[in-house]
Amino acid sequence: MISKIQRLSGNMVSPLTKVKCGIVHLGIGAFHRAHQAWYTHQAMQLSGGDWRITGVSLRNAGVAEQLNPQNGLYTLIEQDADGYQPTVITAISHVLVAPQNPQAVLKALQHEHTRIVSLTITEKGYCHDPSTGKLNIEHPDIKHDLANAEAPKSALGYLVRAMQYRIEHHISPFSVMSCDNLPSNGQLLRGLILDFARLINTELADAIACQYRFPSSMVDRIVPAVTEDVRQQFCDKLEYDDHALVATERFSQWVIEDDFVAGRPAWDEVGALMVDDVHNFETMKLRLLNGSHSSIAYLGCLSKLDTVAEAINLPEVKAFIHALMQHELKPSVSVPDDIDLDHYCLQLLNRFANP
Repeated sequence: MISKIQRLSGNMVSPLTKVKCGIVHLGIGAFHRAHQAWYTHQAMQLSGGDWRITGVSLRNAGVAEQLNPQNGLYTLIEQDADGYQPTVITAISHVLVAPQNPQAVLKALQHEHTRIVSLTITEKGYCHDPSTGKLNIEHPDIKHDLANAEAPKSALGYLVRAMQYRIEHHISPFSVMSCDNLPSNGQLLRGLILDFARLINTELADAIACQYRFPSSMVDRIVPAVTEDVRQQFCDKLEYDDHALVATERFSQWVIEDDFVAGRPAWDEVGALMVDDVHNFETMKLRLLNGSHSSIAYLGCLSKLDTVAEAINLPEVKAFIHALMQHELKPSVSVPDDIDLDHYCLQLLNRFANP
C-alpha cells in the first residue's frame, strides 16, 4: 500500500458516535453490509434517528476483526460496466461475536433502546423443517438452547430469551425482521419463535404472540465475495486501507411489510418499498430472477462457461432467457402494484450481464 493512505482503522471516527443503537442485526455478513446497513446509513443521513446497528456474528469472529478496529466503518463499492461508486457506510456501531460473549449479545437484545432485530442467517439458521415450516426440536442447537438459557447458540434461542427477559422486566417489545430468502419469512420466523417459546411455557408464547411483530421482507442485491486481490485493487484506488470493504452491483431492492411495533428508520425515503403484503414481490423475484438465474447456470455449464455474465452474453442464451421470461415466467406472476414487468425483465438481463 502507498504511504499516503489514510487508514479507516484507528484514526477515523464515525460521525454518528453519539447516535444510539436501535437495531441489532444477527448474521452481519457481506450481504447485510451491502443492503440493509446501506439503506439504514442513507436513512439516517437524510432523516436522523437513533438507528445505528449493533452487529452480531453467530459463528466466528471474522467480521468483528475487520470492522471493530475501523470503528464500524467500511467502504461499499457499487459497480457496473460504467465504473464504480464508493461510499463509506456509518450505520454500524460495532460487532459482537456470540460464541465469545453470549451475555453481551443478550444484553444488546434486552436493551430498551433496541427496537428492531433483523436477521440474515441463511435458511439453515432457522433450525426448522422446511417441508413443514415447524421447529426441528431435535436440532442440536435447539436442544442446547433449551438447556442453556444464558448462553444460546441459535438465533431463535437468543431472540426468545431476550423476549422473555423483556416481558418479565416490563421492557417494551421490538420488531423482528427476517431478511433471508425464505417465502413469507416473517410469518415463518414468528411460528418458529412461538414453537420454541412453547417449549419453555405457554404463557411466554402467548405474551410474545400478543406483543411482538414479525414483518416480512424481500431483499434483492447481488453481493459477491471480495477476494484479497479485489480488496487491494480498490484500496489502491481509494488511497486508504479498508479490511471490511464490500463490493456489489448498483441495483438494489427492498420490499418490507410495514408492521413495526416501535418505529423504524425512514427506509421508504431512500428507496425501500413499504407495503401491506410482500407475497407478490417474492413470487416475482423467485420466478423471474431465481428461475432465470438457474436456467442460465444450466446452459452455461453445458456450454463449458464459468460465469453467468459469460453465458448471458451468448446471443442464443440471452434470446432463450428472454423468451423464458416472456412466455413461461411472466404469465405465472401476479404483478405487484406499480411494477412494470417488462422493465424488470430488462433490468434482470442487464444485471446478469454485469461481471
